[in-house]
Amino acid sequence: MKSRGLFILVVLTVAAVFVTGCTAAKPQLSIEGAYGQPSMSMPTAGAMFMMIKNSGSADKLLSGSSEACGSVEVHETVMKSDGTMGMNLLDKPLDIPANGQVELKPGGIHIMCIMKKDDVFKPGAKVDLDLVFEKSGEQHVTVEIKME
Repeated sequence: MKSRGLFILVVLTVAAVFVTGCTAAKPQLSIEGAYGQPSMSMPTAGAMFMMIKNSGSADKLLSGSSEACGSVEVHETVMKSDGTMGMNLLDKPLDIPANGQVELKPGGIHIMCIMKKDDVFKPGAKVDLDLVFEKSGEQHVTVEIKME
């Protein structure tokens, strides 16, 4: 009888470990070093940069909004066929890998503030930015605006 009880205990323990191990962990996002800059080449725009770290399962950045901007878009800097640099709007959500990070930086992927409000998006200001992720939902970020 003792061995049967021990057997059932072992089976239940193994099952519990298996079920917990198979459950996908949620994304665990942290957003660090957020700053922005007015664009010198596009007077009505500004860019925002940051590091998005994830210590959980994969997620996707879907959209963003800020009262300092008419709209918020994710762009990527690209080399055009004529040899000049340009920007493209990302046509799909930005992947945030499991247990990884994505750096939004000048010359790479970044967030564009389109139709920026000059009285808010100016050097020395702190701008509120809300980013919406597929699994993590809305994440609030404070972005310090600096000179280019």
